[in-house]
Amino acid sequence: MGAYYDEIEIEDMAWDEEKRVYHYPCPCGDRFEISRRQLANYEDIATCPSCSLIIRVVYDPLDFEDEPPDDDGDESEESEEESGSEEESFEDALENLHISEPQPRQVASTV
Repeated sequence: MGAYYDEIEIEDMAWDEEKRVYHYPCPCGDRFEISRRQLANYEDIATCPSCSLIIRVVYDPLDFEDEPPDDDGDESEESEEESGSEEESFEDALENLHISEPQPRQVASTV
């Protein structure tokens, strides 16, 4: 992707603790945003949620290498726990499932 509005160094961006993103003012009046998780995953494109402009964030990926998961990580752990309980209920259903041999049916023939 080569059509960046600008290239901004991470040091010039502000950290928003509440939204857990770095942000930088966008000419449309909103702001470009990128999360620490995106940076840790070597993503360097910050997007503006209000318009189509994007910026390239210049940073050292090694600074985010040991980044602990942010609040989003907690949600994924919860969903894994939920899926675990779904698996348990599926296993319970399998244990209670009884398949019996079908009884042969008599068919009346008219000759």
